[in-house]
Amino acid sequence: MSLRRSFLSRRFSRSFNNQNRNERNGVESGRLVGESGGESDGWGSMLPELLGEIIKRVEESEDRWPQRQNVVACACVCKKWREVTKDIVKSLPNNNNNNGSSGKITFPSCLKQPGPRDLPHQCLIKRNKKTSTFYLYLALTPSFTDKGKFLLAARRYRHGVHTEYIISLDADDLSQGSNAYVGKLSSDFLCTNFTIYDSQPPHSGAKPSSSRASRRFASKQISPQVPAGNFEVGQVSYKFNLLKSRGPRRMVCSLKCPVSQETTNVKNVDNSKMTQLESASSGFTVLRNKAPRWHEHLQCWCLNFHGRVTVASVKNFQLVATMDQSQPGGKGDEETVLLQFGKVGDDTFTMDYRQPLSAFQAFALCLTSFGTKLACE
Repeated sequence: MSLRRSFLSRRFSRSFNNQNRNERNGVESGRLVGESGGESDGWGSMLPELLGEIIKRVEESEDRWPQRQNVVACACVCKKWREVTKDIVKSLPNNNNNNGSSGKITFPSCLKQPGPRDLPHQCLIKRNKKTSTFYLYLALTPSFTDKGKFLLAARRYRHGVHTEYIISLDADDLSQGSNAYVGKLSSDFLCTNFTIYDSQPPHSGAKPSSSRASRRFASKQISPQVPAGNFEVGQVSYKFNLLKSRGPRRMVCSLKCPVSQETTNVKNVDNSKMTQLESASSGFTVLRNKAPRWHEHLQCWCLNFHGRVTVASVKNFQLVATMDQSQPGGKGDEETVLLQFGKVGDDTFTMDYRQPLSAFQAFALCLTSFGTKLACE
């Protein structure tokens, strides 16, 4: 009996000591968590006016990469800072841009916003022929050899008689089921007609395309946060050259261009104005390639790329607008080049775009130029 009592006593004391040890660890961990939470609350409890003024000054001073990473750092402090930073980036116009959209590239969502109005974004496209992969970079220097800041990647896939380009934010994950998937480009058998699909709706009320080729997944939707379908945002058509006459390719594009932040930030509008905004956002911008001129001395077709293209290629083109929803009356300026694409090396190309095109749309348009088009040449 005494032996049993002694055993129970030791067992009780051991469990009591373990319980005290756990309680002490809990108190210490609680104190540490409280200190960490207090630090986070200290950043988040800053006065909204002061916080907005700080981020606004950083936004205005850091207008180019890599200095613009300071704006992204502000958004990484805490949830409150992130919300304020995103609002300021969306709402603050550029000094040379009075349409309410600065065209600056800060967050991934900016890749689907209109580019700058006056000075275009200068980008580079690097091609890897072995993997049929294309990489889009924002140029940071005038040099064609510097990669710059990575923006998007695309890979070409062959599905029967059709060709698809999957566009992603991740250079190593190029699949439609990825969270980095932003859209795709699909072509017909002759690679003369292309359809551009966006992973997100271009405007409120937009419905995904009902065609089988536009679906992201073969089965049913796997998550409410991931749309099962793609949204058609544009079409590109290359005209046939039946007579095989000498000359560059002729292309026509019809795009649903994104609306500037000036219209999306309006809070107090009536139903009639809201209906007009939605109808404008669903309108199309029609682009065509700028006709080159024949140079008698060089015996070739020429376009003025202002030094941004150095190698003659049938892929080179400049696009102008015949119909532009962002302009008064919807009429485009056929003298202003909205997108130009050209070759500067064996696997290096330049891409310069401006409003109303976004980086995603401009990249998709340039991808259509790759590949052989026997019916158009």
